[in-house]
Amino acid sequence: MSQLETASRSDIVAHQLSRLQQGFSRIFPQNRFYQSKLEHTATALNSLEDFSQLPFTNKRELLADQAAHPPFGSNLTYLPEEYICQHQTSGTTGKPLKILDTRESWDWWAECWASIYRAAGVSSKDVIFIAFNFGPFIGFWAAHEGSKHLGALTVPGGGMDSLQRLHIIQETRATVLVCTPSYALRLAEVAQEHGIDLPSSTIRVTLHAGEPGASIPATRERIERGWGARTYDHAGMSEMGAYGFTCSQQQGLHVNESEFIAEIIDPHTNQAVQEGELGELVLTNLGRWGYPAIRYRTGDIVRNGGYTCGCGRSYLHLPGGVLGRADDMLIVKGTNVYPSAIADVLHRFPEVSEYRIIVTKNGALDEIALQVECPSELTGRIQEELHIAFNLRVPIESVELGILPRFELKARRVEDRRRKA
Repeated sequence: MSQLETASRSDIVAHQLSRLQQGFSRIFPQNRFYQSKLEHTATALNSLEDFSQLPFTNKRELLADQAAHPPFGSNLTYLPEEYICQHQTSGTTGKPLKILDTRESWDWWAECWASIYRAAGVSSKDVIFIAFNFGPFIGFWAAHEGSKHLGALTVPGGGMDSLQRLHIIQETRATVLVCTPSYALRLAEVAQEHGIDLPSSTIRVTLHAGEPGASIPATRERIERGWGARTYDHAGMSEMGAYGFTCSQQQGLHVNESEFIAEIIDPHTNQAVQEGELGELVLTNLGRWGYPAIRYRTGDIVRNGGYTCGCGRSYLHLPGGVLGRADDMLIVKGTNVYPSAIADVLHRFPEVSEYRIIVTKNGALDEIALQVECPSELTGRIQEELHIAFNLRVPIESVELGILPRFELKARRVEDRRRKA
């Protein structure tokens, strides 16, 4: 654990302000996007209160900028030849955003990921298996760079099916698995189908990103039970960086405040929320000055957990991790429902293999129903648990095992039929 992780709030704020001032001195001479965006705003930063007066940045602006200045937009601080990596967002919620990194910022990504590994107790003595097909999405590339930075042996799992990956894990005696939480559950399912005893394997840590899951208690417990390992969450995004990690307490995420400034705001009023309240996470990275993101509205809904934790860190704590995205929230009969909260109920039942959430509209009201791979006699108990959690009666259809899709990257378990009606 670094000295700053347990420092006082005043020391952390002073560190952030110093990094911010250094970064701004590099951005404004050359970055046309932020020159234009902040030209009518005072940018003399003497405190983080000054910083909080700057306008937000959002993904729509960056996409519009790339459309106006193809192919990479004007949010570039340096000449094109100084960039070495191009990645893009997953495109889950629209057109992918292209993002460039310099050698300096790519090294910064690696150190951010190394911090995630270290918080999970991973060291250079480990063998890290990364169970992804490598493509333009930045997450697995950054995880690979982070493991190299840590000095651990890295085993890439691209170009394999699930059974092949399980065999490679056994053959290499891998000790750490990196993948989405949905895919960790899928690998456990395949292992059970083929008589592979995962809890007795060499895997001791599973580390997850890409979707809410590893901070959802029932999902985390299911992964840990299936693998016989401790499960850790991580949060990051292509346009921002790898900003969040789980500590030894496994009670959500910490924001890596040595490399990011975090704010949690009411998405309607844009005012900061109080400790214990929900809000939208706003982030600023402090080491990616070639493609900066200043007061970036992530769209992620989190709970402000304050600055104390049993692990001893004084970094901002997000209990439950990323609870969902603002655009994922469903309002069903006046009740706010996030898909991650439904997952927490369903994963309490070992008999549930997979599920789908179907969203329809009845007049002006949203309604949801579930398809669940489980014994038909279990649906009544699931409905009771959902009623306790949300005070809603949710129709459930029991479907045959294996009929619903499985996922390697971000799971898409919500089928929105409202637009088709």
